Amino acid sequence: PVTVTLWHVYGGQTESPLNDLIDEFNETIGKEENIRVQVGSVTNTNTIHENVLASAFGDPGASKLPDMFVSYPKTVLAMPDDTELVDYYDYFTEEELNEFIPAFLEEGVIHERLSILPVAKSTEVMFINKTAFDRFAKETGAKMEDLKTWEGLFAMAEQYAAWTDNQTPDIPDDGKNFFVHDYHFNYFQVGVESLGENFFKGENLAFGPEFQTVWEPYAKAALSGGVWLRSGYATEPLRTGDSIVSVASSASVLYYSDEVTYADNTSEKVEIVSMPCPVFARGETMVMQRGAGICTVKSTPEKEKACITFLKWLTEAQKNVEFVTSLGYMPVKQEAFDVYLPEAIEKLSDPMYVSLYQAFLKTQENYTFYTAPKLDSYLDLETKFEELIRQTLSVKRLEWQEHPEDMDKLVSETLEDFKAAYTQ
Repeated sequence: PVTVTLWHVYGGQTESPLNDLIDEFNETIGKEENIRVQVGSVTNTNTIHENVLASAFGDPGASKLPDMFVSYPKTVLAMPDDTELVDYYDYFTEEELNEFIPAFLEEGVIHERLSILPVAKSTEVMFINKTAFDRFAKETGAKMEDLKTWEGLFAMAEQYAAWTDNQTPDIPDDGKNFFVHDYHFNYFQVGVESLGENFFKGENLAFGPEFQTVWEPYAKAALSGGVWLRSGYATEPLRTGDSIVSVASSASVLYYSDEVTYADNTSEKVEIVSMPCPVFARGETMVMQRGAGICTVKSTPEKEKACITFLKWLTEAQKNVEFVTSLGYMPVKQEAFDVYLPEAIEKLSDPMYVSLYQAFLKTQENYTFYTAPKLDSYLDLETKFEELIRQTLSVKRLEWQEHPEDMDKLVSETLEDFKAAYTQ
């Protein structure tokens, strides 16, 4: 058979819904058409990004590029030559492409070539450890309703840090983080854009007046200890009880657990619920469009055709819904949304997934999907931002612990420190 390799991110090496579907493909259509799809690696998008670029730049010791790999636009933009990828416009008819949700396809168009085919899309949602939240609410009167706005969420994060600190009066400054965001860059980007201002200016950041609007509630909560500033994914502090609310890719539902294991090794069953992403009180109801797609590397006509056969099978409306609902993603075709998704939700048995898909439907109905611009500098801007913002706030938090009365002064100083460091 014609064997094609794939690097993907859907699940773990041992348990992956996509690997199961690939086995099904190999046993059916693959067998009929003499095609075999082989999974080379199941990891996360950051690792694939690094490995793809190492291969594309011919770094010593780098693996050969697979025939297909999961990618965001930033990976393709960072490649030395993106024409080594197949242009899907050459392989899909106009009629076939019209079945896809236009905004999802649009994200994969780079330099006027359709380099990334959407196979599963996600957005950002809020995950809440309802068990821990209810305990907090019972003592403080906190309402889940207030988490609908960023202003409400960050005010609550400050309150939670103080409340947890007060539980152990003999140990100073041991309050817990309330909130963790997977991508601080996305919070600022979507926040500023939702307030009607450009976040980017050319290949750099604009740092307009609304940046300060987005900065203030967030920085206050971070300085007072309510926001997780360490690196890593948002799933981790929720699994250890170090935080109880997160905003992350809806697809990360796969890594959330209904069990929390605390530092003292005790564990507790918890209920994880989802809500649409918070918005600013006076901002547009806007949320990040997320979810990578699949790139196909140019090779031989036989291999390219084999890849396309597999991708057409995976994005067929009914099969696509089967795939995405096992992972917490949205399907990529209108027919899938209209016909098969409502049926699939009714059959879901895991309450965490039911809650997620209810949040999805509300998001789909009420929000505008924001797509990040395809800037050559995007990845560098994002990486620098993530690193500097955590660093700047962590340093200033030590000052706040010495002088909590100086909060407003520290918030504005931190903004100036961050801008100065970022624009160096």
